[in-house]
Amino acid sequence: MSKLDEAKRSIKIENVVASSSVGTTLDLQEVIKVLENADYNKERFPGVVYRTTNPKTAALIFGSGKIVCTGAKSIPDVNKGLEQVFDRIRKTGVEILDKPEVTVQNIVASANIGSVLNLNGIAIGLGLENIEYEPEQFPGLVYRLKEPKVVMLLFGSGKLVVTGGKKVTDAEDAVTKVMEELENLKLL
Repeated sequence: MSKLDEAKRSIKIENVVASSSVGTTLDLQEVIKVLENADYNKERFPGVVYRTTNPKTAALIFGSGKIVCTGAKSIPDVNKGLEQVFDRIRKTGVEILDKPEVTVQNIVASANIGSVLNLNGIAIGLGLENIEYEPEQFPGLVYRLKEPKVVMLLFGSGKLVVTGGKKVTDAEDAVTKVMEELENLKLL
């Protein structure tokens, strides 16, 4: 198996953040009555924080009717978590569409190249216009890719974090691109 195949197999979704809306304003005092163990302290945060356990997600529910789901490990988990929230909110008498639109805002994934990286060499080789590398400030190299439009953190250990993706394939495409660039620069 090639290094690229190993790196692609190591990709793991760490967090999917998505947004949706119930299409109407919500009375958050009523919402917390139907969401057991929800947190609501409007002095600290302007929305209700509701955690689902299966799948494990957190929904941030705002009076505007907007909902942000975070913590999911997959897009199907986002949909399942939000559906639980919609079902509970319907119990307050709010009419919600059967399938409110869900928009993925960010997918965070991790991967492992499987070998130690020379971050100084990478910073010089990839060109400083898309790179931020200040080892005294942060131990990783920040690489902003144009296609797919993601930000990748590379660490000397060979570990990677890809953030900013909108599709699961963005992480795979980014890992493939970076591995090819590092191979071409003889830095892998």
